[in-house]
Amino acid sequence: MEKKYLAKIIATDNDGLQMISACVTGSKVKVSDIKYLKANKVFLLSIERSKIESNQESKKINSICRFDFVDKVKSKNINQENNDQVLELITLDYIKNNNDNEIHLIFKNNIYIALTTETIEVRLDDQNEIKDKGKYYIVIKKILIKF
Repeated sequence: MEKKYLAKIIATDNDGLQMISACVTGSKVKVSDIKYLKANKVFLLSIERSKIESNQESKKINSICRFDFVDKVKSKNINQENNDQVLELITLDYIKNNNDNEIHLIFKNNIYIALTTETIEVRLDDQNEIKDKGKYYIVIKKILIKF
């Protein structure tokens, strides 16, 4: 019987953020699966990604990428009315700007999201493995119930 392990990576500095960035490179996210919970200072992405950290790039997995202590969110070139639009994440980047920390989520087609945060606290939590590669599963509603 093959054991299946789901990753949970927590980043509290730029090195950890770059590790999460490497894991989420090339992942897909629907616009409807991007949520900012302003009252909780939490930004969530429900992504479909490859398991590159275990050299199983052919396996797809649903993951939640959670950013804590987010004060402000700005986006560019995202049609927020088109909930079915699928974005492809290229990388996560970190910039120290005066007293603020900025985490940039950079997508294909010159699309990006900038998060202004108090500190770096990012979690990548695998939810489940995708059996049927032809379908896109939404799991963010299950996570939002936990708050």
